[in-house]
Amino acid sequence: MKHSLILSRKLIKQYILAALLAVGITLLVPFALKFILGNRAWYYDDFGYPFLAWANQHLTILVVVTALICWLALTFYFIAKATRYLDQAFSATKQLITTPENTIYLSKDLAEFEVEINRIREDSLFHQRAASEAEQRKNELIVYLAHDLRTPLTSIIGYLTLLIEQPELDMATRSKYTQITLEKAQRLESLINEFFEITRFNLTTITLEKRLVDLSLMIEQLSYEFLPVMAPKELTWQLELASNIQLEVDVEKFERVLDNLIKNAINYADPKTALSLELKEDNQQVQLTLTNHGATIPQNRLERIFEPFYRGDSARNSQTGGTGLGLPIAKEIIEHHGGTLHAESQNGTFQMILTLPKT
Repeated sequence: MKHSLILSRKLIKQYILAALLAVGITLLVPFALKFILGNRAWYYDDFGYPFLAWANQHLTILVVVTALICWLALTFYFIAKATRYLDQAFSATKQLITTPENTIYLSKDLAEFEVEINRIREDSLFHQRAASEAEQRKNELIVYLAHDLRTPLTSIIGYLTLLIEQPELDMATRSKYTQITLEKAQRLESLINEFFEITRFNLTTITLEKRLVDLSLMIEQLSYEFLPVMAPKELTWQLELASNIQLEVDVEKFERVLDNLIKNAINYADPKTALSLELKEDNQQVQLTLTNHGATIPQNRLERIFEPFYRGDSARNSQTGGTGLGLPIAKEIIEHHGGTLHAESQNGTFQMILTLPKT
């Protein structure tokens, strides 16, 4: 819009200047005619004298006709020029839609518009590639989940069949088979929940219902809830929470953020290490830092962990690999709160750093 206004003003300015020049030339005609006629003695048979004499007698008509011709010529020229600009803009827009991979070239007068439309073209290509990659990752994940659904389901059917067909099994064996069936059913539930997560990602619009909460107490309580999940890997908490930090948040959605971040930290933490939660504030913002000890994540992978359906664990059958939506959803929720969420990894540590404004 800015460039089109600049171009329009430029055309109007050129048109006005050309019109003033034409008016000046038209006004010079009678003076030039008087000068020519008065410069020497003219005879009727002199070359050009009949026309000069006629023009002198019809000077007003001549000036009006000359002015009209100049105005028509200028108007036609500038309309044609503006039309050529529109044709170029139309062609550029058509190219942007049909062959966005090709660079768009325009005339010198449209240089600024050329830069802007090529920037739009590059942004569009970037987002198209990102969407295509996300769609591909989603499809691969669905295939992976569909394949993995069969494994626990087959086991559940198998063990339940054994329990029905062999009623003579001793209690210890029956208890063992029942426990295995329960574990497989829980795994099946987890996979089904991941399918629902994929669906909700495309259908849900985030709306916030904020209320004032004691963030310090909320985080402390939530951290205790994860102790049973941390026990198999013998993980411990190291809490450094500033007390009585009051903040307006959507409690349900913020708990979901913490849930996603802590689960991610537990999944990728080395056994027998400590997870660190640090909460602090200044005059403008609150900062929460979650640290776990594990493999250092390369920078090229670190930049992608907030992309939808990107999973840091490349092993398809890994129990830690989820849909790749936990971190993107967490980031989106925090950004809706006006905050930021980013990751850092170095020297065998991985940090999620979350900030929220105090106002």
